Amino acid sequence: MKRCLNTLFVTTQGAYLFKEGESVVVSVDREVKLRVPVIGLGGIVCFGNVLCSPFLLGFCAEKNVTISFMSENGRFLARVVGPVSGNVLLRREQYRRAENPEACAEIARAIVVGKVANCRKVLQRAVRDHGDSDSSKRISQMAARVGQHLRKLQRPVSLEETRGLEGDASRSYFSVFNSMITSQSEDFDFKFRNRRPPRDNVNCLLSFIYTILLHDVRSALETVGLDPQVGFLHCDRPGRPSLALDMMEEFRAPIADRLVLSLINLKQVQKDGFVQSQAGGISMTDETRKTLLVAYQKRKQETIKHPFLGEEMPIGLLFHVQALLLARMLRGDIDCYPPFIWK
Repeated sequence: MKRCLNTLFVTTQGAYLFKEGESVVVSVDREVKLRVPVIGLGGIVCFGNVLCSPFLLGFCAEKNVTISFMSENGRFLARVVGPVSGNVLLRREQYRRAENPEACAEIARAIVVGKVANCRKVLQRAVRDHGDSDSSKRISQMAARVGQHLRKLQRPVSLEETRGLEGDASRSYFSVFNSMITSQSEDFDFKFRNRRPPRDNVNCLLSFIYTILLHDVRSALETVGLDPQVGFLHCDRPGRPSLALDMMEEFRAPIADRLVLSLINLKQVQKDGFVQSQAGGISMTDETRKTLLVAYQKRKQETIKHPFLGEEMPIGLLFHVQALLLARMLRGDIDCYPPFIWK
């Protein structure tokens, strides 16, 4: 499972990646800048004008190392993966569950329980950190409202009702997201969630980190043999990794959102690290993008006690563990899917 810990992010424009022995080599202007053994490498993400040799593409496909290509701003472009692996019986069971409304609703409800519980935990921690301020009181009110949605999810509900509760909880959560920004509030003013393109600095950070998080979750699902395209909470759509989007919901608040808040509040990212286009969209500079990627990698190396397994593990392994638990549930090894709930 160590392979899920390390992702190689290449942001230098004009970089060229090639194979040398059992290593991935990164060169810029024909000068070698980095050499990484493929063993232990979970994936490669290339931003903008970054090229890979055909031999490296084949080598990584053979070693089950996914290569993803993004625009400079983090918009997904394409992926190179090896042959589909995994037990075909597992995938067939996944498809059967996805076609069964009751089974689909049960799995989707478990995922949303994890998401809503984690959103409430982020709000509760913000209340603890803010003290008795006015913003703290408002955050506390929204935490209570999110808790109400969580209690409704404790009983069996339909898929549509589950989606409705998830949407209401998300709106409540993001309605006080700006209140959790305690420094640089003028430069990082968040009003509501927007994307494609993001219209403010906070949404720019969120959209970018969600893209990276989705890459890791999708890779974990493929590693255990699940089809990332067929989900339970998100509707099927051509080219949409619905199952990866499903499982990603559990990790948005505790990993992505908290990371963005920390970077802003600790002033590790600043206003001059963002650029506005003529159309109004916001993008990051190379330096800000690198700061975010380094912080994300460090975050994945932190350890946490898994709430279901009771074992200490790096955060970077959580995606793989949750994918394994979902696969075990589909095989009938466990009765239900235990979502990741941050303690």
